[in-house]
Amino acid sequence: MPKPLISILTPFKNTARFLPECLESIQNQTYTNWELVIVDDSSTDESYHLVKSFAEQDKRIKLYKNTGEGIIASLQTAFNNCKGEFISRMDSDDIMTPNKLEVLLNNLLAHGKNHLATGLVSYFSEAGISDGYKSYETWLNRLTRAGTNYSEIYKECVIPSPCWMVYRDDLIACDAFNPNDYPEDYDLTFRFYKQQLKVIPCNHVLHLWRDYSKRTSRTHEHYAENYFLNIKLSYFLELDIDVSRPLVIWGAGNKGKTIAKLLIEKGIAFTWVCNNSKKIGKDIYDKKLFGFQNINKMEHTQTIITVANKQEQQSIRDFFNSNNKNEMKDYFFFC
Repeated sequence: MPKPLISILTPFKNTARFLPECLESIQNQTYTNWELVIVDDSSTDESYHLVKSFAEQDKRIKLYKNTGEGIIASLQTAFNNCKGEFISRMDSDDIMTPNKLEVLLNNLLAHGKNHLATGLVSYFSEAGISDGYKSYETWLNRLTRAGTNYSEIYKECVIPSPCWMVYRDDLIACDAFNPNDYPEDYDLTFRFYKQQLKVIPCNHVLHLWRDYSKRTSRTHEHYAENYFLNIKLSYFLELDIDVSRPLVIWGAGNKGKTIAKLLIEKGIAFTWVCNNSKKIGKDIYDKKLFGFQNINKMEHTQTIITVANKQEQQSIRDFFNSNNKNEMKDYFFFC
């Protein structure tokens, strides 16, 4: 039987410094029946000509100009021009391990449609990896090893944007890349979750994730915290809220205030609690803050938790567990 074609979708903009290493890592894959559909998003450096030189020597590399502007338009252009039965992603400044495509494809073939293949990631940087990125890597890989990524989806993006593969039909069913919602990787993760694609556990490091000061996720406004909170709340209200139950917000820091303000703007009723004695009893946005014990006076609540401190998070989890409450059903960590 002929080997199935994998389409790798890759937008790029001004990454000439990193493109050769990226492209060579794709060319060095143990699985060889792939096409790289790579789209230039208005580069002003030598990126386009560099990729063109690779494409002239390797017909599996299909180079296009973005028909719009930005990463989402680039991905739309790439997807509209790809032909593979299986779809994957790659960032132009990262590196694939040699077995990445082979492992992702074999996992999908073993499990079939309605599944999502991903792998472990490893950050690297000339300047060294910050504690924050190392913590994210550890957290993300823990979820991926167990295939329990969705269990903490409201905390942070639980599928690494340049390290996944799905059947083409499943990506179409997710209506991927059609909305202009940023951050696009987090939006797509929620679409996988909404479509109930099951995450296949994986123990292999498949993607080397480069960090540097000018990386888009560090510099573009679409990756600012408020965008993440907007998309979290939007999908929570679509997928997980039970409108028959009282809604509670726990936390009155910046994230709690942002969520509260968004709910007020949407006309959604909620009770606001915290465990900060200096804030309890005060009004913020004309909403009174109660002590968290007030939850025990309410029946069958759903709670959004916006407290970031890890020790306090554990105390909050213990509080709910002692009351026989379940995470991702009765309470949801938004950070």
